Order: sequence, then C-alpha cells, then structure tokens
Amino acid sequence: MSYLMKGFKCHSPVMCKAAGSLFKAHTLKNTFGINAHQFKISRASSQLSSEKANSYNYIIVGAGSAGCVLANRLTEDPHSTVLLLEAGPKDTVLGSIRLLWKIHMPAALTYNLCDAKYNWCYHTAPQRHMDGRALYWPRGRVWGGSSSLNAMVYIRGHAQDYDRWGREGALGWDYERCLPYFKKAQTHELGPDRYRGGSGPLHVSRGKTNHPLHQAFLEAAQQAGYPFTDDMNGYQQEGFGWMDMTIHHGQRWSTASAYLRPAISRPNFSVAEKTLVTKILFQGTKCIGIEYVKNGQRKKVFANKEVILSGGAINSPQLLMLSGIGNADDLKKLGIPVVCHLPGVGQNLQDHLEVYVQQKCTKPITLYSAQKPLNMVRIGLEWLWKFTGEGATAHLESGGFIRSEPGVPHPDIQFHFLPSQVIDHGRVASKMEAYQVHVGPMRSTSVGWLKLKSSDPKDHPIIEPNYLSTERDIWEFRQCVKLAREIFAQKAFEKFRGPEIQPGNHVQSDKEIDAFIRQKADSAYHPSCTCKMGQPSDSTAVVDPQTKVIGVENLRVVDASIMPSIVTGNLNAPTIMIAEKAADIIKGLPSLQEKNVPVYKPKTLETQR
Repeated sequence: MSYLMKGFKCHSPVMCKAAGSLFKAHTLKNTFGINAHQFKISRASSQLSSEKANSYNYIIVGAGSAGCVLANRLTEDPHSTVLLLEAGPKDTVLGSIRLLWKIHMPAALTYNLCDAKYNWCYHTAPQRHMDGRALYWPRGRVWGGSSSLNAMVYIRGHAQDYDRWGREGALGWDYERCLPYFKKAQTHELGPDRYRGGSGPLHVSRGKTNHPLHQAFLEAAQQAGYPFTDDMNGYQQEGFGWMDMTIHHGQRWSTASAYLRPAISRPNFSVAEKTLVTKILFQGTKCIGIEYVKNGQRKKVFANKEVILSGGAINSPQLLMLSGIGNADDLKKLGIPVVCHLPGVGQNLQDHLEVYVQQKCTKPITLYSAQKPLNMVRIGLEWLWKFTGEGATAHLESGGFIRSEPGVPHPDIQFHFLPSQVIDHGRVASKMEAYQVHVGPMRSTSVGWLKLKSSDPKDHPIIEPNYLSTERDIWEFRQCVKLAREIFAQKAFEKFRGPEIQPGNHVQSDKEIDAFIRQKADSAYHPSCTCKMGQPSDSTAVVDPQTKVIGVENLRVVDASIMPSIVTGNLNAPTIMIAEKAADIIKGLPSLQEKNVPVYKPKTLETQR
C-alpha cells in the first residue's frame, strides 16, 4: 500500500513451583533412597503441576484486529490470565516503530502488501468468471494483523447492515447494540457526539492535506447530483465526504498500537510471536487447549476457561477444520478425526471486489513526483523526524457511498479517491501524473467457500470466492464503472482531466466494460463470513450469537469470519467492534445499547440519487 514509498513472556509463579517439585523429587530419591514406586507417584504429581503451570484462563489465537482488542479487555480483570499467540513477528524492531517505518508510516502501506515476512500472501483459486485469474489476497501476519497492513480507512458500515444481521439469526447484534461498541473503541479527533466516541483506545482522524484533487472529487460528486455528508460513519452514510482514518499523530494506529502495547506489561498477560497454532485440543467435545509450533518445536498449552480464535476469515475456519470441526465428509477424506460435524465452516465466504478508474492529470500535482527517489528520501526523513508531511497520511482521504439504482434502500456502491495511480497492488511503480477512484459493489450476491488443501497446517487452504457468478453482480459492476466515469466527467475536473487511462476510451459498450472488469477487478481485501454467526438451528451457522462454536464447549470465534453477511464498507472498524462486544459477552456483562438513534433515509427511492 505504498503510494509514496515503494518466546513467551510468561508471568507464572506456578511454573517455578513445578520445576522446584521435580528438583525435590530427584534429590529425595538420591539422598533417602525412595523406592521406584514412590518416585513414579512424585513424578506424576510434578507433571500435573507442570500442566497446570502451562495453563491460562483464556488462550487467544491471532494478535490481529480482534485478538488485540480481546487481549486488552480480558486482562482488565487482574484475576484473568490470558495468553495471546501470533504466527507472525512483532510490529516493532528493538521496540521502535521508527525502525519498522514500513508498517507505521501511513504512506508506506504498499510495502507490506507484498512482503511475506508480515503477510500470509494468499491467492484465490483461478476464477472462471474472471478469465481464469487467481487473485492476490494479502492478510496480516504480524502484531496488529491486517490493521498493520491495511489502508487505514475507518468505515463502520450502514445501520441496516447490523439490523439485517439480527434478521439473519445474530440476535443482539442489531445497530442499537453495536453502535455503543463502535463508540467505546474510538477516540475521534473531532470529539464525541451521538455517533462518535471520545475516550476509546482507537484514535481516528481526518486527512490534513486538503489536496486540490480531493476537493475536485467532492465537488464533482455534488455536481453529479450526490449529497455531501460530513460523517459517513454517523447519521448519513449516503453521499461523498472526507473519510475517517486510523492514523494518530502521523502514525498508523493499528490494534497493536491501540490495544496490545498498553496491556503488555500487565502481569496476567502473556504474548508470543512467531508461534503457529496447528491444532485445537479436545477431550471429547470439550476444548482444553491448543497445540503450536515455535522454533521448530511442537508444544501444547491449556485453557481452563476458553480458547478464542481470532485468526480472521481464512485462518479461523482453517484451524477449525484442521482440528476436526467442519464438514465430516471433507475431513474424513483428509484423514482428520471428526470432533463435530459443522458443515458451515469455511462456507458463506464473502468479499468486496473493486476496479480502479484512472485518469491522466494535466497538472503536476499528483503523488507521482513524491515517488521519485530524492523526494522519497525527503518525505521519509521528515516522517522519521517529526511524523509529519506527505508520509503521515495514506492519501485515501475522500470517498463516498451511493445507491446503484432506484429502489435500493441504502448505498451498495463505495468509492475511495486517490490522487495517484496504483498498478498491481502497488507492486509496479506509477508511470505518470494520474488520479484514480476505487469503486465496487458492497453487497454482491456471489458467495464462495474455502476448504483445506491438506491436513498440513502450513498449506494454504483452497480459496474460492466465486466472484461475478451472478448476472446481478455483473450488472452492478458495470454500473460502478459508468457512475465513476460520470463523476470524473464533471466540470470540477476540467482543469485536471487528461485522457482516461483505465478502462480507456476504447471501452464503451456493456460487453467491453464487462471484459475490462473480468481482466482488471481485484479484491478490496475484505474476506469475511466463513464462520457465520446464527442460531444453532441453522445448519449453516458456525457460532451462536454469544460467539460460541456450536456443538462443542469452551471454544469461541471472534473476528470478521463470524459476520452473517458482509457490511457496506471496509471491515477493520466492524471487526474491532465485534471484539469489543464479544469481550463484554465473555465477561458476562449485559450488552450496551443506544435506542432510537436517528439514521438517514432517502426522501424517495424512486430515483437513484
């Protein structure tokens, strides 16, 4: 995402006692000649003590957008011991964020989109409706998870998304019971109000560049007949405006910064990086712990309350299936013993697909010059020194939401505007002065799945999003291109508008637009819904509304995979909300609730805008 810049920490006195017990047994045997039978009893007792020492109240798998939140909230109770395990490394070097500027400098985001050190680097199966292309899916494998890799856009989704969740079986997850947790998480730089939080760990800000191309985009959208909204996370999502970002004092504000580091010194909290969890351990259908590999050694650790999976929409269902929870027929084919037949695991996969509509700019005001070596050095040094300048923003500062046609009750198309050109996920340098808008449908009807490739935890699963498999989705995407072109054709862009780069003036007919979409559409990196939340009577549900895995004990999933359906917008903010709400559920606290919060509705649905 770079538009400008191309061992356990254990606090366990019980462990010491266990080691002491073993030493005493050895000494007594040598000194007093304890018989073999007595020594076996002593050794067995010591092993039980060691097992207890290697035990926590809660084990959280994945230090990402949800896992960091849970670790912080559950360790607020000094009597709860928590172990957090992350497959990737820390997000700092020698404790310094400056030394790992590739993560913490907002403008450097494309570096880690393509760096396997911090990234799972998944690919989909070849997509039959997209000319056989296998699409790239970066996912965070580092402290902070994908919140350490993403574009830092903070979008909550629409109120109706959460009311729909309730109708889909996620009782208690409607808007009035989710909004308070968005607010609890947040400190917005503009201050608290009916929709924004003012005292949470997650700092949210607005862009500071006031770039003329952002101004032109917002003006053009209004000239095209769309409203301006001053807060697309508040009363009115529909329209165009300035986007919120998880950037604080010029630094990426991931969940590692917001939640993990403030909790890390708590004596009841242990965290381990570079630790791959390979299996959930069961006694019958009761979850008792996990197995993991660290430094080439396979070990076990136990939970006397619960194991919580927060690996995300790919890793969480993968670990469930590796552990014997999933479709029994699929598991048996791979020789995996079945713990619980739960056919919904890995199903219901949903994502957002998007294309870039790109226009050449006639004035040298885009980020093209900032990507030249000397300017990159200058920008980098300013950020390292003061956390200011062009390195202190991700530059996706404006955007919007609209309805694709009359009759659609709330927005189903999203725009992100960027005063630069991005090619192949940022892996290819920009070639000219240009600007672009990312545009895509929000509630596609194409639904996919993921399955295990093998019983080896190191093998990536087979990912089949089934993109563009319905006529409705093809029509919506065609609309996205046409509506984006209409905005770029407005008077506000006259003094900046050069030739269209992508799709290009030669692409005009519906058939030509459809071919362009098949060739150029890519994931917006929003995989979700693969461990769907619902009622136990729903054969496709994986967790119940309390986030407990159906059919087993002491196991939960808390991350984007439990969404019943994808929301209208980016997924980082909703994932953090899910974890905040789940933390209260786990603690046994009643849900927060705010009734009768007003939400904008169009005056008429007879028109598209």
